[in-house]
Amino acid sequence: MRAADGKMRQTDVASTETMFRIIQSIPSPKAEPFKLWLAKVGYERVQEMTDPELAVNRARGHWKQHGMSEKWIQQRMLGQETRNKLTDHWKDSGVTERNEYAILTDIIHQEWSGLSTKQHKHFKNLKNQNLRDNMTEAELIFTALAELSTTQIAKTENAKGFESNKPPAQKGGRIARNARHELEEQTGKKIVSPENFLPPNKGHKKLSNG
Repeated sequence: MRAADGKMRQTDVASTETMFRIIQSIPSPKAEPFKLWLAKVGYERVQEMTDPELAVNRARGHWKQHGMSEKWIQQRMLGQETRNKLTDHWKDSGVTERNEYAILTDIIHQEWSGLSTKQHKHFKNLKNQNLRDNMTEAELIFTALAELSTTQIAKTENAKGFESNKPPAQKGGRIARNARHELEEQTGKKIVSPENFLPPNKGHKKLSNG
């Protein structure tokens, strides 16, 4: 990997899952707080598998802690429901690979916003943060419109498999793009925004409702 001095050096690396396994195997008492935390998180996930509403409430609590309004949270959750219906359709229609999901998602996003998801994250000064968790209310609405349109078009066209789902993704995104252009013309305000929920020392820009 590239080191701080710019040179490529051999480096020990591990995935998140592997790091957790390493922590669990450490006999030192200093690792005990981490082990207790892992046990707590694991227990919470088991509970959520039994009662999915717990996961919903956990997400709401997380967003509230980050200062999101109730209105924003409601839109975020409605958008997630729309997203789930789309991915359910993809799964049922034979789209199986994770990279295929990512490509189709990027087609939709590029069509409606004019940016790839990677470009949109860069525009908001995001790195590993979730893009949707840093969208304005307006961005969430147009994302949901694009994905809702894609789902309905794909079902109407009986799209099967990865390649057949590309045209519906383009058409669905285009519907949201046309609506975005019309709203921007009426208001004189851009929908795609650099605003985010990053802490002040990481490029925070106060979120509004778009």
